[in-house]
Amino acid sequence: MKKTVSIIGSGFASLAAACYLARDGYEAEIFEKNKTIGGRARQLKKEGFTFDIGPTWYWMPDVFERFFADFGKTPADFYELEKLNPAYKVFFGKEDSITIEDTLEKIYKAFETEEAGSAVKLERFIDEALDNYNIAIKDLVYRPGVTPLELVTPATAKKLGSFFSTISKEVRKEFKNPKLIQILEFPVLFLGAKASNTPAFYSFMNYADFGLGTWHPKGGMYKVIEGMEQLARSLGVKINTSAPAEKIFVKNNTATGILVNGERIKSDYILSGADYHHTETLLPKDNRQYPESYWEKKTFAPSSLLFYVGFDKKLANITHHSLFFDTDFEKHARAIYDEAKWPEDPLFYASFPSVTDPSAAPKGKETGIFLIPLAPDVEDSEDIREKYFQKIISRFEEITQQKVIDHILFRESFCVLDFKKEYNSYKGNAYGLANTLFQTAFLRPKLKSRKVHNLFFTGQLTVPGPGVPPSLISGKLVAGLIQNSKK
Repeated sequence: MKKTVSIIGSGFASLAAACYLARDGYEAEIFEKNKTIGGRARQLKKEGFTFDIGPTWYWMPDVFERFFADFGKTPADFYELEKLNPAYKVFFGKEDSITIEDTLEKIYKAFETEEAGSAVKLERFIDEALDNYNIAIKDLVYRPGVTPLELVTPATAKKLGSFFSTISKEVRKEFKNPKLIQILEFPVLFLGAKASNTPAFYSFMNYADFGLGTWHPKGGMYKVIEGMEQLARSLGVKINTSAPAEKIFVKNNTATGILVNGERIKSDYILSGADYHHTETLLPKDNRQYPESYWEKKTFAPSSLLFYVGFDKKLANITHHSLFFDTDFEKHARAIYDEAKWPEDPLFYASFPSVTDPSAAPKGKETGIFLIPLAPDVEDSEDIREKYFQKIISRFEEITQQKVIDHILFRESFCVLDFKKEYNSYKGNAYGLANTLFQTAFLRPKLKSRKVHNLFFTGQLTVPGPGVPPSLISGKLVAGLIQNSKK
């Protein structure tokens, strides 16, 4: 008789784990609290416009290829990918920007134009980043964080200094131009920490950025979720929506089932891809691994204020992805990580998928997504949201030299309170735990509970960390631990 696994949540990690478990003979069933699957990678459709509510960047295509290849498939079996050119544009002010294109050669040229001699330095930096990428993504991140010895290999022994130096130090050794420094420090924002607190080994994110490029699944990132759902169902995974887990049952220190909408669901294994802290609140206190004091001391990745905007016309001077670094980068970082307050003059990100993908907006109109990174658990209200929208939209108009405020058909927002309500997110964080030195690999919350047999965790708060590709990998890792637990 097949062993049963009840999976809480339906984000990338949960869907990935469900696929691996079903492939290997388990009866996997997903329970999602919201009306649609995808976890943070859900979609908003309104008046003919389509918005990815969560992730909008498709990086590390090799990780997606590796996932689907494990099932004899390719991404092309489920969605169509387009490599973006430009990948993104960084605005430093009016008529002051740097465009990151789709090949290393073009990027070297852009750096050289900005600062003579920087192309050679960047080539050297990217060679090191590629070496780190090959060690990290092709090997280390596929280890489950069970023991420190997982990090000890001949390759990592040579990289020891990279774990104790920082991205900021290594970038500033080579580059003096503040614009180039900001561009090189930007990718680690996906890891949820300041460049000055992120180990230099994580320069592999720069290779992911420049070397592998930025891609777009036609129809949006939700097409990846739909592809994974199709794969999961073909393998026999059952998926339930509007099905919140209300309690995890424990008997003799062993998980025996979950309570969903008042119904007890018995299961041999429980796997949670939901917020780790929230999941532990579903357990009796004696069965929780981590006290509140543990979570309070952790460095969390930022939360976000997001706006989803429908414009009644095509906009000028925009790209699919744009970064607005026209204010003080360091000051905003301090507001997030050191002071835990709203930034006075925030940097922000804007995405206009309809520039690339006509399906994202009605003909002649534009889909816009704006994001301001924030400290977790800051005060959140409609008045604050409105204030910050006006701040960024006025700067957007000035920098892109156009009036857009009178061309807004509608606007939706999503912030700290929504992350808590929709995802039970600890302090309303958007990306999980930051990848600082002491929150890396085996130092992250464990995939397998130390206190409750047959209870497992997956997703951005555990191994290997935040982001969509790591979440796919996390699903594979935890499936392997479940399989090994019965041996």
